[in-house]
Amino acid sequence: MHLTFDDDTEAFRRSFIDWLAEHAPSAAVTAERPRSTAHLPDWARDWQRTQFEAGWLVPGNPPEHGGRNATLLQQFVHREELTHRHVADSFNPQALGIIAPSLLAFGTEEQKQRWAVPILRGDLTAALGMSEPNAGSDLAALRTRAVRDGDDFVLNGQKVWTSGAHDADVILTFVRTDPEAPKHKGISCLLVPTDTPGVTRRPFGSFISPDDLDFNEVFFDDARVPAEHLVGPLHGGWQVANGSLGHERAMLWLNYSEALDRFLDEFARAIAGTDAVDDDRVLDWYASVAVDAQAMKLLGYRTLAKTAKGMVSTEQSILKLFASEAIQDAQGRAVEELGARALDHEALSGPFHHLHLDGYMNSWFDGYLRSFAGTIAGGTSEIQRNIVAERVLGMPR
Repeated sequence: MHLTFDDDTEAFRRSFIDWLAEHAPSAAVTAERPRSTAHLPDWARDWQRTQFEAGWLVPGNPPEHGGRNATLLQQFVHREELTHRHVADSFNPQALGIIAPSLLAFGTEEQKQRWAVPILRGDLTAALGMSEPNAGSDLAALRTRAVRDGDDFVLNGQKVWTSGAHDADVILTFVRTDPEAPKHKGISCLLVPTDTPGVTRRPFGSFISPDDLDFNEVFFDDARVPAEHLVGPLHGGWQVANGSLGHERAMLWLNYSEALDRFLDEFARAIAGTDAVDDDRVLDWYASVAVDAQAMKLLGYRTLAKTAKGMVSTEQSILKLFASEAIQDAQGRAVEELGARALDHEALSGPFHHLHLDGYMNSWFDGYLRSFAGTIAGGTSEIQRNIVAERVLGMPR
């Protein structure tokens, strides 16, 4: 099933398709691959800047912020075309999807011009400093401190799982500024340039490979940050954090939908010519994955329709929970069915797409391992179940 929209929205789609065909960089210029989610090779910076200047980077933004004041449905078809074509609008995805929108929503005009616009243009890269060793899903338990000292805040503490921090120019960092307040109310948000004395970034390998360097530990040892880098009100960081994650979750389901569609195509190719194509057990399971893919789309369309009408969409958490776990289940079963073939780390499960994030292109086993991130990023499955129970089913806390 594929939705069609009103004439203006479909004209918007066609205009973007035509522009993309003319301006998307060729494979010949993309040989240097990003080494982390905050590293932009020159071609990736140029690609992001080209989109920004044409108003296609974030179409819902005004032109001065890389958009064209697009409607929600126009934003949807833009994102749909990118995912169908395996094209990343930015190779610094947290900066584009979370950090820049947070600055535009909560920052001062000076912060927007100094930080948000350069991030959107690809002139600066950014990382998100939320999680800590004892504050992952429970962000409000964070303990990194920021104490006001004259015109500065002095930071002490540690972050972890900070994607791309070693390549980032700035980290949007959540800190505790009032240790006496209830834990949700004593948090603030600061922009911390990574060349600040006292900031140490330490990348570490993932369970994919010791050379898969994206995650970081970040240490703050009496790091002084100008008070003008405070984003949003003092002690108002919880509101900024919720807004940040809201940006991440808004159309996250489209990425999951594309991933499951891609899985179906790649698994069909993987078993072609084998006994599995005549195995009723495998075919029954494959059909159930196809049903999951269709259900994901229908639930996503319902969420989109309600949002377009100005209604509150309670399905968002259901969709994120269902989509991330459906992909993880499918990837795990594929590894079981393919056996030893799935364990070849050098063999990609599908074709290489030069404008896609490299993290989406894996061996079968690596794809299964990476699927666990989907049940964590953007709110863990446990958190989503709590939200569904409380906000959808009306169960007591």
